[in-house]
Amino acid sequence: MRLLSFFALGHSDLEDHWKSLQSEQAFGVVRGRLCSILADAITAAGVLLATSSVFVTTGSPVTYFDYSSPAPYFLLFISLMLAMIAMLTSGSSMLRWLHTDRQWTQEHIKPGGYFVVFYLLSIITPMFFVACSLHCLIFAMLISGFSSQSTICRAVTPLWLVTYVANIGTILMEFMHKYATSLKSRQISPVHSFHFLSFLF
Repeated sequence: MRLLSFFALGHSDLEDHWKSLQSEQAFGVVRGRLCSILADAITAAGVLLATSSVFVTTGSPVTYFDYSSPAPYFLLFISLMLAMIAMLTSGSSMLRWLHTDRQWTQEHIKPGGYFVVFYLLSIITPMFFVACSLHCLIFAMLISGFSSQSTICRAVTPLWLVTYVANIGTILMEFMHKYATSLKSRQISPVHSFHFLSFLF
């Protein structure tokens, strides 16, 4: 639950979010921020959808970079499907947040249980599908680059892969640092931090 809360709201528990439900002004700020995140997810999903559609529906303009072979094409198709799902989930979540009521949300979050899990997943799910779609697109391009007949493509692709891995590593390290800082500020046992690292690796 703490991990879901951190992914969705940026805090390791729901205490700060619960405080925002005590006033209309604070709730409006939180709702505006979450709607902005979902709007960015819709934009990113739209870009991925358009890009994947072009790759899926058109052949490679050059012979030495063939992305229509089975493995890259399958990943491009999966990227297309995930981008569509991301747009649908982002749009539905945004509509729900735009029309959500502070008092109703407060009444349903207070008892806890499954509603809180679905509440957090409605924020995380669109971003998850966008990330998966992007990774599928990147892996499709990497496979095409490594299997290319061009020496230049085969030389550039490893550099692209190293850059990709370095960026992912940097993001994970920054995320773990922020999560550990959040746990420390809440004075949560370090055992939970160990479980979080075990979850990642």
